[in-house]
Amino acid sequence: MGHGGNVLQELMADHREVEEMFGRIEAMTGGGQELDLVDEVTIELVRHSVAEEQYLYPAVREYVEGGDRLADKELADHGRVEKILKQLERTDTDDAQMRPLLQQLMDEVTAHVQDEENNLFPALRQTCTPEMLDDLGDKIRRAKAMAPTRPHPAAPDTPPANKLLAPGAGLVDRARDFVTGRGKS
Repeated sequence: MGHGGNVLQELMADHREVEEMFGRIEAMTGGGQELDLVDEVTIELVRHSVAEEQYLYPAVREYVEGGDRLADKELADHGRVEKILKQLERTDTDDAQMRPLLQQLMDEVTAHVQDEENNLFPALRQTCTPEMLDDLGDKIRRAKAMAPTRPHPAAPDTPPANKLLAPGAGLVDRARDFVTGRGKS
């Protein structure tokens, strides 16, 4: 969940972790392990998204020229991913829709990652000091630790509402995960 380093190092480590999970999903042939892996990738993507929405995108809006446009595009990407995650949450592993939904998720996330790493991250690196990037990395790690672990597509994705509501949703999600054993594979 927390990798260390500045915000860009932290988020790129998350990206590599999700790519590794996608590789494992692609290699799966079905069954119970697939459900565990879908839960694992969902938990990671939701935590990552919530943290970006709380701290990365507001920083992009403040420090990057054209940041509002960039942040709005990334938030729209998150919205599409969260809807797919919600659909996956309601889909049985033996359902014929499971594989197409997983492929749609992997395609959306891969495009989002490439866009962030090729456009947004370099722009932020140019306008923020190393200290600012380090501070954002610390904030991102704290946000991920408190973030929800399940998709909540109707939840606010911009401050201040997201910073107020996400920790409560995260607490409820982690309690549900503990009771059900979700994410303990």
